[in-house]
Amino acid sequence: MTSAAQKWKTFWSLTPAERRIARSAAVGLLTTWVGLRAFGFSRWQQMLVSKFPQVPAKTPAAPAVSANRIAQLQEAAALGLFLSTNCLDRSLALWSLLERRGFPAELKLGARKQSGTFEAHAWVELNGVALNNPADEQRNFAPFDGAIAAMETRAK
Repeated sequence: MTSAAQKWKTFWSLTPAERRIARSAAVGLLTTWVGLRAFGFSRWQQMLVSKFPQVPAKTPAAPAVSANRIAQLQEAAALGLFLSTNCLDRSLALWSLLERRGFPAELKLGARKQSGTFEAHAWVELNGVALNNPADEQRNFAPFDGAIAAMETRAK
C-alpha cells in the first residue's frame, strides 16, 4: 500500500470526533503558518482569540477527546502537511485548538543561549505538563515569565 493510501486508511479508522479534530488541526496549522508570517505573533494570536471563541467546557473528567489525543492528532496532521511547520506554528495552533474545546491550555515561550547563539522554543502546557514535547525539550529553555495571553492584554 502506498504511503498516501496508508494515511487515508489511518484517517478513516479514526472516530468521527477524531477526524473533525484532525481536519481542524490541519486547517489551524495551515492558517497559523500563513497568519504568523503575514501578521506576526501578537496580531495573529489576537485574531485567533477574537475569531475563534472558546467552546464551553464539557465535563472535565470525561471530555469527548482528551487533550493528549488532540496533541497526537495535531502532530500527525503536521507530519502530513505539504509544508514544514516549526514549534511556534504547531504550539500556537495546538493552543488555539485546545482553548476552543474548553481546555485551559497555556502557550509557553522560552529561550536559551547555546554555543553563543540565541534560540527560542514554544510549547503548550496543560496543568503544568507539556503536551507537544514528548522528549521534554522545553526543559532546556528558560520560559518567559507569565502567560503569553496575559502579556498581550497588558500591552494595550
